[in-house]
Amino acid sequence: MEVIELSKTKTATKTMQAFVFEGVGKYKVKDLPVPRIKSEDEVLLKIESAGICGTDLHICSVPPGHPAGENVVLGHEFVGTIVEKGEDVSAFEIGDRVVADPNLTCGHCRYCQDGMHNFCDNMTTLGIFIDGGFAEYTVTPYNALFKISGDVKPEYAALVEPLACVVNGTEKVKVQPGQAVLIIGAGPIGMLFLEMFKASGAGKIFISEPQEFRASVARKAGATRVINPLKENLKDVIMEETGRGCDVIVDAVGSRIQDAMDCAAKGADILLFGQNKNARASISQDRITRGEWRIIGTYISRHNFPRAIKIIENGILSPDNVITDVLPLSEIEKGFEKMRSGKALKVIIKL
Repeated sequence: MEVIELSKTKTATKTMQAFVFEGVGKYKVKDLPVPRIKSEDEVLLKIESAGICGTDLHICSVPPGHPAGENVVLGHEFVGTIVEKGEDVSAFEIGDRVVADPNLTCGHCRYCQDGMHNFCDNMTTLGIFIDGGFAEYTVTPYNALFKISGDVKPEYAALVEPLACVVNGTEKVKVQPGQAVLIIGAGPIGMLFLEMFKASGAGKIFISEPQEFRASVARKAGATRVINPLKENLKDVIMEETGRGCDVIVDAVGSRIQDAMDCAAKGADILLFGQNKNARASISQDRITRGEWRIIGTYISRHNFPRAIKIIENGILSPDNVITDVLPLSEIEKGFEKMRSGKALKVIIKL
C-alpha cells in the first residue's frame, strides 16, 4: 500500500470532523476516526469541497423523503486528493485530484452489461449508504474516480456530479440553436440546464419559478424571461412569447408534467428530471399522440462524468450562476436551512 507521509496530512491525528446522518431527524457534525483503506482497490481521499444536494435535504427531512444508511457520513458530490492507495490501484497516483461517481455498480447484471449502469440491479451509493464527502477524509473504490485539473476551483469541481446527471438529460433532447426552451424550476439542477442550453445556442430560455431569490438568480444568469406561475398564467406567457409553444421543456421539479404539456409545441421533447414519488397527474394520452411529443425520463448519469469534467475544465459554464454559498463544515446545517427556505441554490461545503 502506497501512503503519503503522514506528517503531511491530518491522518497523523487519526480523527476528523464529519457530518453524520444518525437516523430519522438526527444528524450532526461530529468527530470520527479517519477512515482507513480496507481493500487493495481503494483509495483514501482528502476532501476539498462537497455540494449539498436536494437528496441530502430529503434524507434529513421528517419523515425522510429518501432512504439512507444510519450513521453514514453524507455527501455524494465531492472532490478530493488521493493521499493513500491500495496495491491494486494502478490508474491513479498519490496526489492526483479526483471527483467520484457516487453510484457504485456491480458491472455484471443485465443492465450493466447493456451499458446502462444507472439501472444496476445491485447499485449502492457513496454519501447515502456508504460514507461520503461531508468529511475531511473518505475512502472510495478507485473505479469510481475521475481525474480533474488542479486549476479548477474546488467549489466548481464539486459540481461535476450534478452536472453529469444534467448532461445525461441534455444528450436526450439535443437542443438546437434557436430553439425555445422552458425549464420548470430554478433550483441548482434547473440552473445547470440553463447553463447547458445557453451553451447549446438555444434562442429563448424561459424559467418557471415562484421563489423570488431563485428567480432573481435566473434573471442574472441570462434567462430570457422568468415566470412566476403563482402570479402569471404560464401557458399564456409561453404562447405569447413563442406563438407556438416551446421545443424542449424540462421538469426539474418532478411534479409538473401537466404544465410541460400545456407549454409544448407540436413535436416537442418533454424531459422529466425531477423526482417526487408522491406526485400524481391526470394526463390525456390523446394530447401526446396528436402533438407527437416525446416524453423522456432521465435518471442520474450514464457514463457522463468525462464530458462533465471537460465542460467544467474548459469554462463552458458559469458555475457562479449556480453556486450561491460556500460554507465551512461547521455551518452545514445553515446551508441546509438556506436551501430549504429557497434562499440559496447550490451550497458548497469547503473542508
